[in-house]
Amino acid sequence: MRVLAKTAYLLTTAALMSFGAVHMTSANEELMKMAENPKDWVMQTGDYANTRFSKLNQITKDNVKNLQVKWSFSTGVLRGHEGGPLIIGDVMYVHAPFPNTVYALDLNNDGKILWKYEPKQDPNVIGIMCCDTVNRGVAYGDGKIILNQADTTVVALDAKTGKVVWSVKNGEQTDGGKGESGTSAPVVVKDKVLVGVSGAEFGVRGWLAAYNLADGKLAWKAYSEGPDADTLIDPEKTTHLGKPVGKDSGTNTWEGEQWKTGGGTTWGWYSYDPKLNLVYYGTGNPSTWNPVQRPGDNRWSMTIMARDADTGVAKWLYQMTPHDEWDFDGINEMILVDGMEVNGTKRDVLVHFDRNGFAYTMDRANGELLVAKKYDPAVNWATEVNMDPSSDQYGRPQVVAKYSTQQNGEDTNTTGICPAALGTKDQQPAAYSPKTGLFYVPTNHVCMDYEPYKVSYTAGQPYVGATVSMYPPPGEDHMGNFIAWDAAKGEIVWSKPEKFSVWSGALATEGDVVFYGTLEGYIKAVDHDGNELYKFKTPSGIIGNITAYEHGGKQYIAVLSGVGGWAGIGLAGGLLAPENAAAWHGAVDQGRAQGDETAVVGTAGLGAVGGYAALADYTTLGGQLTVFGLPD
Repeated sequence: MRVLAKTAYLLTTAALMSFGAVHMTSANEELMKMAENPKDWVMQTGDYANTRFSKLNQITKDNVKNLQVKWSFSTGVLRGHEGGPLIIGDVMYVHAPFPNTVYALDLNNDGKILWKYEPKQDPNVIGIMCCDTVNRGVAYGDGKIILNQADTTVVALDAKTGKVVWSVKNGEQTDGGKGESGTSAPVVVKDKVLVGVSGAEFGVRGWLAAYNLADGKLAWKAYSEGPDADTLIDPEKTTHLGKPVGKDSGTNTWEGEQWKTGGGTTWGWYSYDPKLNLVYYGTGNPSTWNPVQRPGDNRWSMTIMARDADTGVAKWLYQMTPHDEWDFDGINEMILVDGMEVNGTKRDVLVHFDRNGFAYTMDRANGELLVAKKYDPAVNWATEVNMDPSSDQYGRPQVVAKYSTQQNGEDTNTTGICPAALGTKDQQPAAYSPKTGLFYVPTNHVCMDYEPYKVSYTAGQPYVGATVSMYPPPGEDHMGNFIAWDAAKGEIVWSKPEKFSVWSGALATEGDVVFYGTLEGYIKAVDHDGNELYKFKTPSGIIGNITAYEHGGKQYIAVLSGVGGWAGIGLAGGLLAPENAAAWHGAVDQGRAQGDETAVVGTAGLGAVGGYAALADYTTLGGQLTVFGLPD
């Protein structure tokens, strides 16, 4: 009762605060102004719209072939390096996976280390990070660098000195005891820091929290599931596909109190529309992975959420994969584009490439569904998303019974499902070019076998309940594509195959060049038609995001390399060794036997180890920032 009373108080307080919100500035004016300067890179995704587009144009499609390494920096950590550096004036801020070291480097003095922050964290946290010890980067605001640590501690550091300004515990425990972890990059919106949580594979109930940028005090907290007081949903005003969601929509599609361990974690990216004052983000898979154990649509997991930045109250929601049966987390970025012509009408839209293999174009003011199309032809678990507003299936994917793990039941191995659990795209962010009107998307081209089984919940212990194996689509030998996508039509414009999944964040530039990285370690540049213009192999596989900046009048391209993440967990976690894979299963599977040694290795790492085993022939562990530029 105390928890419900507290959340009800927060909702009431937030509603009262909204009356004064009109007197506040429409956005964080400092960050808005800084983001307009293409010389810097002040947010992980480049801007509030998550476009990952750079207006710098010294590096062009004609001279990009001349790029050379200008300098490099070792992070000192050998796990998966996601995210990328921030560049603010003459200083570059570089982060690392656990233990989440942060460096401030002097760009005027050969990258001299101005300060270093290395938090002391409970090592038990490593064991509850399901898909490597990644961190997606730091944020900046009001002279502070904001770090979301693996143990869920959120720390504000003085950008000049690295000294701790404030520190707050985002999760309930920092020792991994509840399975909560921090992997997402915070984002600063107005006077608040927005931070999510990871851990759905441990039964963590997801949330997005807003802390005051000045002192770290909690402003609001919106859960993915639960009563309206917890989810900050107005049953009459919050809509789903244009209709009010009704009372306690976050509990009435769950059986009993399963919502309390319901997943829906929020470890992806967050975007912001200052005109509408709405924050957009996605929620992840419901817990457990065994769909038979959790009847119902399991709202609001697998959902795009649009929330008021000041109060956290939801304006609209859209659940993409009701009653998820395949671990198709909906956490991927929302890219905001103004004035896109869709079906003959110009709209301010949100574009989202979901794990489930469908790309969605939506009116971001009201959540109207405009386009929902497959962005990989291999996707087969559903035939389409119903686009008829008069149908009781409106907005729902039409599931193919053959690939339904719910319909096939527990202890049945459903084979040939495309995409695999890691989706047609995981968290690796796409880029949008206003010059072409196209989206450049790093994708996975992977299918799976999926066998659910019964599990029980214990706080801090894995709560998965499925055995998964992954492989390329039948008759094919490549596991990734880098594509150009027309979001107004829902069509692939071109597709460039890659041997392994493309797990890096893309970058589009004013110089008519698009960059991305590969799991083997190549940074690649292509033109607007997908023709390869340049490639260079860095010391380790790339799962980081490509970044552009200018210093001393010259444009540079920077990327973190360090193989890992879910696709690279076999290397990063040492799970290619049979004894380590067996230990992983012993910790995760609640006593379920997994077969012979080949099966044990192949299904470790939630199915990714076997699928990406050949990656070990092309790269190895590393942790390095590499900076490229044109010849002097």
